[in-house]
Amino acid sequence: MNAIPTLKLIDGKATAMRVLAEVREQVQALRQRGVQPGLAVVLVGMDAASQVYVRNKVLRAEEVGIRSLEHRLPSDTTQDELLALIDRLNQDPAVNGILVQLPLPAHIEEHRILQAIDPLKDVDGFHSANVGGLAQGRDVLTPCTPSACMRLLREACGELSGKHAVVVGRSNIVGKPMAALLLQADCTVTVVHSLSRDLPALCRQADILVAAVGKPRLIGADWLKPGAVVIDVGINRITEAGHSRLVGDVDFAAALPQVAAITPVPGGVGPMTIAYLMKNTLIALDLQQQAAHQERTACLSPC
Repeated sequence: MNAIPTLKLIDGKATAMRVLAEVREQVQALRQRGVQPGLAVVLVGMDAASQVYVRNKVLRAEEVGIRSLEHRLPSDTTQDELLALIDRLNQDPAVNGILVQLPLPAHIEEHRILQAIDPLKDVDGFHSANVGGLAQGRDVLTPCTPSACMRLLREACGELSGKHAVVVGRSNIVGKPMAALLLQADCTVTVVHSLSRDLPALCRQADILVAAVGKPRLIGADWLKPGAVVIDVGINRITEAGHSRLVGDVDFAAALPQVAAITPVPGGVGPMTIAYLMKNTLIALDLQQQAAHQERTACLSPC
């Protein structure tokens, strides 16, 4: 079997390690000033995948020196009980970031829970104040996965200005914020989805293609412009020849000869998402300190 050219692979694991090293250095500087960032992670129920995600997030937080506060609640927790916990975390000055692991049990209204989180502690970037701020180009907390994709793109492409980016998928978690971040980077952006006409032709226009639809190997080589840079956000578990494995939304083997660079699955975007959760916790702390300074300044200003 021929080795994959290293230059074609966008190594998310290696970049995530660099991001975590940056965060660790910043945390050490903060702790020397007597400040320790805190991240609260809330898990409701016993979903197996969610438990793995939460465990990994807690481990990364501990590795970089962020204080981790786990709240594991039974699946019959009421919506009011969960809202009360979020209110306590909002008021707790030792908590700089709040993450409620999704999905939530069916009896809990996801939108109401996400809206209850203080926007300055919303490290997932899902609160409407942060969504709106992102659309307006303001400095707000942005979703971890799209932010991570932007880091990978800048390292792979350098200057993004003027490039045509096609985002496949329009979810609130990845597709829409990804498009907003690419626009901020002065890309020309096309968002395509299941109802787009002639989807392959639209994808073939992309200098940069971001795939985030959750359909295994949907995008083949014939959908890609020669020399395109591909960020594959999809994580799909399939069974082949009796073995379970993870694959992306892009047919990696078919795409590889065609592209300039591509993220593998696994080992691409996945490790970066948790690294950017840690980075978002520090961004949240900074935003909170700025808000507190502005409040103190306002109190001292003459009426």
